[in-house]
Amino acid sequence: MRIGNTLLIIGSTLVLLLVLANIGLVTVNRTLQDQVMTRNQFIEQSLQLEKIYQPLVRTLAELATTRKDGQIKALLTEQGIRFNAAPAANAAPEAKVK
Repeated sequence: MRIGNTLLIIGSTLVLLLVLANIGLVTVNRTLQDQVMTRNQFIEQSLQLEKIYQPLVRTLAELATTRKDGQIKALLTEQGIRFNAAPAANAAPEAKVK
C-alpha cells in the first residue's frame, strides 16, 4: 500500500507542476501576443500616415531648394532625409527617406 500511495503522491505532484508550468506559459504567450498586436497596430498606423508623409517631405524639400531655406534643409537632414539641391528644369527634387 505504501508504494501505491508514494506513486500517487509523486504522480499528483508531477501533474501539479505541469499545470503550473502550463499556466506560466499561457501568461507569457499572452504577453507576447499583446506586444505583437501593439507593434502591428503601430505599423498599420504608420502605413496610413505614409500617404501624407511623402507629399509633405517632397513639398518641404522643394521649399528648401527654391527658397534656399537652411532651417528646412537642416530639419530634413536631422530626420535622415537627403535631397538634391539642384533639380532638373521642370522636375521636382526627389526626397530620399532613410
